[in-house]
Amino acid sequence: ALSYDTPHLDHHQQEQEQQQQQHPKRSKQQEQQQQGAAGTGRSMINDPAASLTALSQLFRVLAKAYQQLCRYRCAEALAIIKRLPLEQYNTVWVLCLVGRCHFEMVNYPRAAEVFRMAQQLNPTSVQGMEYYSTVLWHLKKEVELSYLAQHVVEQDRMAPESWIVVGNCFSLQKEHAMALKFFRRAIQLDPWCVYAYTLSAHEYVANEDFDKAINGYRHALGVNARHYNAWYGLGNIYHRQEKYELATYHFRRALEINSRNSLLHCYLGMVLHAANKCKEALKVLKRADAMEPTNPLTKYEKARVYISMQQYEKALKELNLVQNHAPREASVHYLIGRILKKLGKQEEALLSYTTALELDPKDRNHVKAAIDKLMMAGNH
Repeated sequence: ALSYDTPHLDHHQQEQEQQQQQHPKRSKQQEQQQQGAAGTGRSMINDPAASLTALSQLFRVLAKAYQQLCRYRCAEALAIIKRLPLEQYNTVWVLCLVGRCHFEMVNYPRAAEVFRMAQQLNPTSVQGMEYYSTVLWHLKKEVELSYLAQHVVEQDRMAPESWIVVGNCFSLQKEHAMALKFFRRAIQLDPWCVYAYTLSAHEYVANEDFDKAINGYRHALGVNARHYNAWYGLGNIYHRQEKYELATYHFRRALEINSRNSLLHCYLGMVLHAANKCKEALKVLKRADAMEPTNPLTKYEKARVYISMQQYEKALKELNLVQNHAPREASVHYLIGRILKKLGKQEEALLSYTTALELDPKDRNHVKAAIDKLMMAGNH
């Protein structure tokens, strides 16, 4: 659940108290650094040399944190930022950096909380709001995203970030044509806005207009060749087109830039599985699972690989874990039914198929065909 009324100062102090309990020596050093920074700040007025030293130390910390973010070493970036004194931590630029780190780590609730703090600190600023809007998109927060879109346009109509927020708002409502219109407006305002090109391409993918989507991703890479989202987008299109070698190449390029993204590893594993490279796919999926054990998609794809390798017991184990995360996912129950049928457990398989049918009546014909085959096999 997202918190609207928790002051950031309290949260930061709670983190420091936890660190003191877990790492007392390190916390004492951090406290001394913060006290030293505060003392240096008080002496700035009387000592220009001390002022210059303090500023250089501050910018060195900020530069190191930003460098780690650019390398997608987000945990390291957050550790560096925690060294800052509170008066520097509670600034829009730093909070947006922290929010971006949580965004890249797929911790969307925490990212939303931090971006909201940044917005409350300076409501007239649109800095970082494009990422905040994407976070709200992932969290399916339509009301909050609509309010944010209206707010940022009122603050700055000439900022590309504002129109990216509006585009994300329409995208969440499945109005892809309107979303594209506003993403194009962002590009008009800033032809070097790589994020707008990528989001436009995502909308074309949603419309299954793959040629325009490929063009959009290539534009993004022309602006910034290290924009891993565009490499991922191209890999996803080629995967859907069953061009597995091209998909593998683009996913690997994305991983060269951001090797800690478990979703990229998962999609690479899916492509390798589709290309009948099961052992390699399983190795990649295990790596993704170790990076983010709570991601049910990775376990689901591991199960599919185990089925292809006829290791049904291992597949069933993975799917039971997926079922704990997503108990109402029809495809999981259907796949469990298939495995149970292979293992000769007809009654349990029938129960799983029936559950899948109840959860997703749209796939009625497919599931009923599987039930009929099961019944025929039981009669024989």
